[in-house]
Amino acid sequence: MGFFSFFGRVLFSAVFILSAWQALNEFGTDGGLAAKELAPKFSVLKDHLSSKMGFALPDVDPIHLAGAVIALKGLGGILFVLNSNIGAFLLIIQLAFTTPLIYDFYNFSPDTPKFGVLLNDFLQQAALVGALFFFIGMKNSITKRGQVTKKKIHKTKTG
Repeated sequence: MGFFSFFGRVLFSAVFILSAWQALNEFGTDGGLAAKELAPKFSVLKDHLSSKMGFALPDVDPIHLAGAVIALKGLGGILFVLNSNIGAFLLIIQLAFTTPLIYDFYNFSPDTPKFGVLLNDFLQQAALVGALFFFIGMKNSITKRGQVTKKKIHKTKTG
């Protein structure tokens, strides 16, 4: 059972590690494709939040956003392979931040073809978050189950 658990974690985290590796290779001086994709969507989010909060949010360079996403994917994926809850939490943070930004199906009409594609990708990312929460829950339940000790029942001697 231990081998299959490790093999499953390797396969699951390969999505994140390989994605981080590809983004890192494309990063260059301009942040690569990740920064170009995040920049306009993040600026719309920043403007929306600024109008709702009543004060201007600080400017964040898209290159720093892309670097943070790459770091969360890479480090989270490696720690997840090593059976760490911290790795799962890092991947959840990365997915919670990037999924609504990248897969913005809510900005399109349901009649457009892009809506279906983005909604499908959004739901796949939500399923990954669910799998990570499942991992954390199962890991915690196994740990707690191992800590429970059986109490000895003392039999009275009657005679």
